Amino acid sequence: MSATLTDTSKSLTLQEFLDLPEGDVTYELQDGQAIAKMSPKRIHSCLQRALLMILSDWGNDDNSPLVGDAYPEWAICLQRNEVDWCPVPDVTYISDAKLADIDLGNEACPVPPELVVEILSPSQSFEEMTQKALDYLAAGVQRVWIVSDRERSLTIFAPDSAPMTYRGDRPIEDDLFPELNFTMDELFKKAKV
Repeated sequence: MSATLTDTSKSLTLQEFLDLPEGDVTYELQDGQAIAKMSPKRIHSCLQRALLMILSDWGNDDNSPLVGDAYPEWAICLQRNEVDWCPVPDVTYISDAKLADIDLGNEACPVPPELVVEILSPSQSFEEMTQKALDYLAAGVQRVWIVSDRERSLTIFAPDSAPMTYRGDRPIEDDLFPELNFTMDELFKKAKV
């Protein structure tokens, strides 16, 4: 369930959306409309925190093959079907190399990151998130992870390959993140859920 901030008779441009005042509600730009994101609940927040720690620890290691960092709820400027799209994934991982030549202030991420993570909320279906994952990939994001607390699973979406779902004690394997080692059992334990 989502609410629209704008008058539906007029589409917002990306710049108009980015110029909206900040508030207590997070919005995504979808098809020219500012759509409110649902406020996460406890399990969602616990999983988000655990994933941020796992990815940040891996990316901040000097020996990491893809040095970078993980960010919570950072808006990303992308295009979907040739229309500006500004989603706000639960977690974004972006390498330092992608941001090296960009003078960043306090704005939305201006380039597609290597990874976005979406944690299913109770009101979202896996099919809905699968479409969003495909939209992310088409916009240049290299990996999309969808986490389901109900299924206790993580599904990896990558270009030119079938989605792969991980559960239990099966090690998560993603060649974009070599040497990143964890299982869903470990993630849920770290999240304390």
